[in-house]
Amino acid sequence: MPTFLVTGATGFIGRRLVTELAQAGHRVRRALRHRDQALPGIEDVLVGAVDGGTDWTAALQGIEVVAHLAARVHVLRETARDPSAAFRETNVRGTERLARAAAAGGVGRFVFLSSAGVHGLSPHTSALAEAAPMAPHTAYAQSKWEAEQAFREVASRTGLSACVLRAPLVYGPGDPGNLMRLVSLVARGVPLPLASVRNRRSFLYVGNLSSAIVASALHPAADSRTYFVRDGKDVSTPELIELIAKGLSRPQARLFPVPPALLQAAATAFGQRAAMSALLGSLALDDSAIRAELGWRPRWSLEEGLRETVNWYKSGSPR
Repeated sequence: MPTFLVTGATGFIGRRLVTELAQAGHRVRRALRHRDQALPGIEDVLVGAVDGGTDWTAALQGIEVVAHLAARVHVLRETARDPSAAFRETNVRGTERLARAAAAGGVGRFVFLSSAGVHGLSPHTSALAEAAPMAPHTAYAQSKWEAEQAFREVASRTGLSACVLRAPLVYGPGDPGNLMRLVSLVARGVPLPLASVRNRRSFLYVGNLSSAIVASALHPAADSRTYFVRDGKDVSTPELIELIAKGLSRPQARLFPVPPALLQAAATAFGQRAAMSALLGSLALDDSAIRAELGWRPRWSLEEGLRETVNWYKSGSPR
């Protein structure tokens, strides 16, 4: 079995991937920014910040597969003087630096976790293929698109075996993000003005993403490919909320109708345009390529993934 280097290993997705790799019998090395609690059978290497100056020499020794999850993600309370530059330093230059070091070190496969947000949100509900036009709508998404281009350039020039996974919103137990805020609102019975929304969104349970990363790391057909990954069922925001309510054992979600245009205007006025766009816009993905080429299938349905997530919330873990 190949030896994996996992960046972003202490994050929400990284923790799940490291656990599943170790359980499957793979040797795993975590690239850490700071010291973390040691895990049985897992090797740790301190690399510091992931940026254009990171020294990857020690981390890459003996590594056959890199799973690059480390990234500067959406920041709720931005403190950087130039957020776009901060995103680029980690997500673009950090990825390019690691890809060059991996190629020089003879790494056999490099899997880069990108975002379906590189395509932006859309008013249309039709599913996108990987070749759809690029329209990144946030500084984070723009940096991920630039990172993809830099990554592919390194792979093309060096012969590095590279695979890109574009993920929609990832959720699951331990999720620190937007979906858990929505779960909290539904759990508290807060009325939500979203009954009139007619969008379509793909979602991705963290366990499904972890298995897709492993499949992309090991399958020969994944070389030089870019794949969408999703749970297998797309839903509107009201349908998602109803599924959350069901998992919480509430009789139904408290939804009432407000025209989406009015919601967007009000959110813009209060500086919440991006958050509202995520609730109103569509981003449905066609994942037929990874299914056909790698034989990958999600282990958890959307309903099962949400049930696991809501059960974790009900256990009191997020509080």
